[in-house]
Amino acid sequence: MFTPVIPSTGLAGWRFLQRTYDDQFTAFSQSSQLTRATDYFAQKIAGISSAETLVADRQLLEVVLGAFGLQDDIDNRFFIRKVLEEGTTNEDALANRFSDTRYKDLSAAFGLGPGEVPKIQDNDFAQNIIDRYRANSFEVATGAQDDSMRIALYAGRELPELALDDMSNDAKWFTIMGQPPLRAVFEKALNLPSAFGQIDVDQQLVVFKERARAVFGSDEVSQFAAADTIDEIVTKYVVRNQLESFNSASSSASIALTLLQA
Repeated sequence: MFTPVIPSTGLAGWRFLQRTYDDQFTAFSQSSQLTRATDYFAQKIAGISSAETLVADRQLLEVVLGAFGLQDDIDNRFFIRKVLEEGTTNEDALANRFSDTRYKDLSAAFGLGPGEVPKIQDNDFAQNIIDRYRANSFEVATGAQDDSMRIALYAGRELPELALDDMSNDAKWFTIMGQPPLRAVFEKALNLPSAFGQIDVDQQLVVFKERARAVFGSDEVSQFAAADTIDEIVTKYVVRNQLESFNSASSSASIALTLLQA
């Protein structure tokens, strides 16, 4: 498996990754391990007719969950089956109960719930899942070296799509708050405290929007459809994360030096 190259941490590493992304992603996508997984998925997925048969095939499930960043749920087969079978149409469906909207995205992509139209036979279904799987797998491989880079890549991929969605602005903010990688980017970029997530969710929405207006001049999530605005928020995230790491390391070193001197 091709290992993404990140020569340094922080902003310098992020800029290098941006410049070399296309070449590195191509090399990663052509690796034998990834090719075997996607070829198997392309050959087998059309024959799947239910959530039960899908979760019974671990190779297929790995690609499906990987496509939505839910690869850690690979052994939670009954749970994933229920997420798929209950769909997203009913308000009390399992996927709708989670603040993490990736489960809802997963269920909606398949359309296996009551009254829904199955999408597995759609012409572009398999390729869409494969594209998502490749992108997320590259991000996971990048995160094995520097998790902040994984989160930055995820935000750069997902945020423009969310920005262009036709849902309300508040719904978009709740989506950001419910997806851990996007939430991490906004909390850090907007300089929110670590305990921020413990307050009432509606109050969190108010604060997110206030900070966005102060930093970007608008609280409309649609502004993040623009490449320069995406770059601005991701850069703020990477820089603040680097500074936080530096300050933490410096504090640890100071404590160690004080103890040695004592």
